[in-house]
Amino acid sequence: MGNIGERITNLRKAKNWSQEDLASKTESSRVMIGKYERGDNSPSIEVIVKLAKAFDVSVDYLLGEGLNASYDKEMVKRLDELETLPKEQKSKIFEYMDLVIRDYKAKIAYA
Repeated sequence: MGNIGERITNLRKAKNWSQEDLASKTESSRVMIGKYERGDNSPSIEVIVKLAKAFDVSVDYLLGEGLNASYDKEMVKRLDELETLPKEQKSKIFEYMDLVIRDYKAKIAYA
């Protein structure tokens, strides 16, 4: 998805927010949001946390770094919940996931 500026721009546009809207939600200024998006400035850790909360994504996702960088916050939440399940329930979920993935790959291969 590119650098953090591109991620901020893409996430902001996906929410149909103006730079002013995002600035308001993160207690920043429109000028600074523009600088982050252009890559002229990098947001501080505090601003990154505010941006992640505003977009409802993880900091890893926003930064494009770490184990969960490609997962949105909803996926991370589900993975966390999955970890709390007993082994038998996990196995059932994994079996279903494997079936869905297999069927999807077959559909793509034969399309």
